[in-house]
Amino acid sequence: MLPDQSDILKVVSFKTSRSGGKGGQNVNKVSSKVELVFNIEDAHFFTEEEKFRLKEKMSSRLDNEGLLHVVSQEDRSQLLNKQRTVLKLIAILKAGLEVQKTRKPTKIPKSVKEKRLANKSLLAQKKEGRRKPNFD
Repeated sequence: MLPDQSDILKVVSFKTSRSGGKGGQNVNKVSSKVELVFNIEDAHFFTEEEKFRLKEKMSSRLDNEGLLHVVSQEDRSQLLNKQRTVLKLIAILKAGLEVQKTRKPTKIPKSVKEKRLANKSLLAQKKEGRRKPNFD
């Protein structure tokens, strides 16, 4: 079960810094870049199984301490960047909690097998026609 924004905001911490790139004087003065830090272990709204699944799926995104970092610096406003990081985090958590369906192996239809064999024999005849004749 995915928590709502208010529950997430209780568990995360934010770091702000000056954003790079275009923006002129605004970039030099305002700390609009926002980094959201989320610890999966502190999330009381997830069960142990869900925490394990999140750690498995997002192992490449977690740092050495098991923290997930989400950064946003697209907007000039710190508030909009905070909202963006929370939305990104929710999307990441939703993808991490998704259980992949097990694949049901299906039987190859008879018509598909026949078509493949017919195509194979046509290709063999074509190649046979390219050979030099043998006069033995």
